Amino acid sequence: MPSLRKKFFIPAIVIITVVTYGTVGYMIIEGWNFIDSLFMTIITLTTVGYSEIHEMDKAGRIFSIVLILSGVGAMFYALGVGAKILLEGEIREILGRKRLNKKIENLKNHYIICGYGRMGNIICQELMQGKSPFVVIEASADLLATVDADILSLQGDATQDSILMQAGIMRAKGLISVLSSDANNLYVVLSARGLNPNLRIVARASEEGAEQKLIRAGADSVVSPYYIGGLRIAHSLIKPAVVDFIEFATRSENLELQMEEVKLKDDSHIIDHSLDECGIRRDMGIIIVAIKRDTGNMEFNPTSKCVIRKGDTLVVMGEKKQLQELEKLVGA
Repeated sequence: MPSLRKKFFIPAIVIITVVTYGTVGYMIIEGWNFIDSLFMTIITLTTVGYSEIHEMDKAGRIFSIVLILSGVGAMFYALGVGAKILLEGEIREILGRKRLNKKIENLKNHYIICGYGRMGNIICQELMQGKSPFVVIEASADLLATVDADILSLQGDATQDSILMQAGIMRAKGLISVLSSDANNLYVVLSARGLNPNLRIVARASEEGAEQKLIRAGADSVVSPYYIGGLRIAHSLIKPAVVDFIEFATRSENLELQMEEVKLKDDSHIIDHSLDECGIRRDMGIIIVAIKRDTGNMEFNPTSKCVIRKGDTLVVMGEKKQLQELEKLVGA
């Protein structure tokens, strides 16, 4: 926006200067009042062909000739430059939208973030840290203007199927709905689940009782910021060391120690083997915190005799490099 104002600055100054020059000239040479002088200047510069509003003497006619020769050309130049700027801006906007749509069309196994408020911003930053592909849907033009240039974003109503389709929901891996109202989040969940039954959906709930409605609508997980925030504050008071450790292990920017989940590929060589036989901790120095079974059950702190099954997801802790190696070795 500031650069656009700068481009219009010179044409605007030219127009103001020419109009002022003509108006003052008629007031001095012909002795007309301001309105008559301004009107005569405007009809002269725009060449509309109206007759003179008052009889002019020789000096006034000479001034009109000078105004026509110099002022009309300057006016056409200024208007031409302004039109060019607007036209180029529209072309750039059209091309920009086409490039954006092309990038979104090429996305696969990405995430869709519905809502770019305070929570949406944090979610986007975390996904960027983890280098996960995603696209943002936001209805407010003002909020959308604050989105980083590197983030793919769409302006529109996320409750509409057409916008979700434009965001590539059929190819998406997951969707997060953090709109301002539970009703809107409910609509998004219903629409998303209907369009893509295999999509993992996480939704925000603000009001008490909204969580069960969102689950029934098709959300895989529902997060209540107020509930979690209250627990976090309480635990920070009574269990500060535990909270510090969890925060340290789950932050994506932390390079020393991280906690991740690894979904096993169906042909992984560690399937039907015990943790002791796999040697993940012994050979890679990675701690198996829990195993989420294909049935949804979670086994915490599994023993060395615990057998890994097809469809399991490992919740692991270790250095980032080691976790990446494990992902490449057994991850889906």
